[in-house]
Amino acid sequence: MKKSENHIIVVGRQYGSGGRKVGMALAKRLSIPYYDKVIISKVASHYGYDPEILLNADEKKPSLFGSIIPGKYGILDTYATSPISKEALYEAQTNVIRQICQEGSCVIVGRTADYIMRDHPGLLSVFIHAPLEWRGHNLIRRGEASTLQEAMCAIKKADSNRQGYYNYYTGKNWGVADNYHLTIDGSRFEPEEIAAIIARLTGL
Repeated sequence: MKKSENHIIVVGRQYGSGGRKVGMALAKRLSIPYYDKVIISKVASHYGYDPEILLNADEKKPSLFGSIIPGKYGILDTYATSPISKEALYEAQTNVIRQICQEGSCVIVGRTADYIMRDHPGLLSVFIHAPLEWRGHNLIRRGEASTLQEAMCAIKKADSNRQGYYNYYTGKNWGVADNYHLTIDGSRFEPEEIAAIIARLTGL
């Protein structure tokens, strides 16, 4: 990695590959903050954004008829509700991520944070993938599906949403190895083992 006071480790992941567990294990190992969708929305108020708005900024690209959603946006003293485009939500989320990264080293899961922070000298982007069937069984173990068929459907839908979202906002190809510094098969190692591998690359 390039020399930098702050290390920004961004974990992209296929649905069911264990990427979130890897991110949490890595943050714990390095003793640095961990951020995912829910946590980013919770800290949004610190920067003057409505947390509920960013919670709605899910990993889906805008649709032709569904890009406008109701809600409050921006500074918290703006109480009026008005239609908000998905692009405006993405911009708000981008601002929060940049401000989080300015405060120090951290681990961020998803949210195209690797693209948002692409010019940061301390960025390390990681992508966690795993075989489809393994991910299906993982969803069942996590209680997110009762059958393998149900799990497969959920995985394909989630991966399609993430791919569309990432490609739309970044102009790059989600999950393609060339877009990341490191890709790892989550089925081959425990989350803590993957975290240890990534931690060695940071030098922290």
